[in-house]
Amino acid sequence: MIKVIASDMDGTLLGDDHRIAPETLAAVRRACDAGIRFMVATGRNFPGAMEELKGTELTCDYVVSSGAEVRNPQQEVVKSTPISIDLCEEVYNTAKKYPVSVAFFTDRYDYRIGTKKEIEDGIIQQIRLFSMDRNTSEEMVRKSPQYRRIAGNTKGISDIRSLESSGAPVYKIFIFAEDVDQLEKLSDELRENPAIAVASSFIYNQEITAVEAQKGPVLKEYIESLGYTMEEVMVLGDSLNDYSMISMDFGATVAMGNAVPEIKNAAKYITKTNNEFGVAYAVDEVLKKQGK
Repeated sequence: MIKVIASDMDGTLLGDDHRIAPETLAAVRRACDAGIRFMVATGRNFPGAMEELKGTELTCDYVVSSGAEVRNPQQEVVKSTPISIDLCEEVYNTAKKYPVSVAFFTDRYDYRIGTKKEIEDGIIQQIRLFSMDRNTSEEMVRKSPQYRRIAGNTKGISDIRSLESSGAPVYKIFIFAEDVDQLEKLSDELRENPAIAVASSFIYNQEITAVEAQKGPVLKEYIESLGYTMEEVMVLGDSLNDYSMISMDFGATVAMGNAVPEIKNAAKYITKTNNEFGVAYAVDEVLKKQGK
């Protein structure tokens, strides 16, 4: 019997508009009313996750920053697995050999190294790659809510050691580039480092965490600390940063209809796409099967 549902957010719980649809929200509430515990397991940090859940009044647990932080329903941090400054420096020195942009994601702000213009150019490129057309004018990007949000949440630093003085835990290193081939070469080199985990949510990015901070193993440890077993958990995801969850032997591993092939191949089940309310469909199938 499924007693816990853990869902990725972007491309899974959220539609392409990065919002949770009323149909999906209603299904999650039905599950909660039936006594099923709901969790989000996302690459976003906690403020980023809460931004999209604002107004939903959902009570849930949070596996955020790709597994680097876990919070309970009271939003208290119960586990934190940051990347050491030395490891940040090691990754950054490797990344500098390639034509990529690098951001250090913490529990609150994003930190980027460079001049004000270099940082702004990096934000513009990020938005073009992930939220808009690559030919979108700089003026239009700067006027977008995405630019205001990312720029407002970004702090510029002169070097890696400045991160240490900030006192903020670095949960994830976000690397992105338009040149997919160069990004893949960097990824291959980074994977030689046993201290880190390398994943991605889009073809234009790589997400680096401490090797201990991966969604699947972190979720397993957390649910077992709460008294649940793996067989009692359903997980849902769509991209490669969900692979550590989908490839584990949870009771039900569900790939979205819009998931990348690797996730579909690893999953036990495939639901509808995120824009077809695939999470709602999977939740209702569980409730139907369990007579709830």
